[in-house]
Amino acid sequence: MTSSLSSNHCTVAVLGGGSFGTALADITATKGHTVRQWMRSKEQADAMNRAHINTRYLPEYEVSEKITATSDFDEAIDGADLIIVAIPSKAFRSVVKRLKGRAEGKLVISTTKGVEAGTFDLMTDILHQEVPGARIGVLSGPNLAKEIMAKCITATVIASEDDELCQAVQTILHCDYFRVYSNHDRYGVEMGGALKNIYAIVAGLATSLGMGDNTRSMLITRGLAEMSRFAVTMGANPMTFLGLSGVGDLIVTCESKLSRNFRVGYALGEGKTLKQAEQELGQVAEGVNTLSLVRDKAREKGVYMPIVDGLYAIILEGQDIREVTSTMMMREQKTDVEFSVRPPAN
Repeated sequence: MTSSLSSNHCTVAVLGGGSFGTALADITATKGHTVRQWMRSKEQADAMNRAHINTRYLPEYEVSEKITATSDFDEAIDGADLIIVAIPSKAFRSVVKRLKGRAEGKLVISTTKGVEAGTFDLMTDILHQEVPGARIGVLSGPNLAKEIMAKCITATVIASEDDELCQAVQTILHCDYFRVYSNHDRYGVEMGGALKNIYAIVAGLATSLGMGDNTRSMLITRGLAEMSRFAVTMGANPMTFLGLSGVGDLIVTCESKLSRNFRVGYALGEGKTLKQAEQELGQVAEGVNTLSLVRDKAREKGVYMPIVDGLYAIILEGQDIREVTSTMMMREQKTDVEFSVRPPAN
């Protein structure tokens, strides 16, 4: 671990002006680190420096006055020991390409929960390709930004094969209301964060249509089975899905009205179009981007995912919501718990 990261002070760059990036910037600045937050919009950056509020994404909360917001990318990353990338998946590669040759030996952490179209790369795959020489990890978990800003006790997972990176991120971000746990299964942690968004849309749909708690519980539980079944096929450890980045993140994003993907599903259940739902949200709902990519990959790999198929039929094929939701589980496999250890025979 470098001396600056093992000390009580380091320089952190947060790339992205959204809600979660802002919440992480606030934590690190409050802990006394030097924090620069890059935003595409100069107007947004200037407004945050004046009022110390991210008026677009977190208008109810003041952030630390020690955060320097900037639209100058070079200024943001200059001298940074830790770079946190909180950019929507569609723009992720184009932004991190700008780090090439400038982040060797630096810690670069993705917080983006999604999959890249065309390649099916996860965000840390893109970092490995575009930022050679960087030390790479992923931060994921049940982390609603507004609750973090309200200082509700929250936990997250830093995942990397690099133990020193995990320790450094824990030291920098861990505080009395934000707990940071580590995991070596980077792929599983990141896959859980991408897949759960799909099931949050389904949960929002079910809630909007007046389905009961029993139904929603079934959808969440069978969604977890689908997630782990798919991720294991792709090389993840199924036990990862019993942790914060799996079942923990799935529960909060399927149950909270603060969840962007839940809100999109709820709007669809009210009869709104996808375009109307996204316009109302005013933010990216990664589950919409991920849905068709996962459905195509599941078919390619022969992974049975009836909930994904049903949501695809509703959103991208225009099939009737009530008809699809009432039949999507009819052909579900009969095994309750997969990947379990069978008890020894007597």
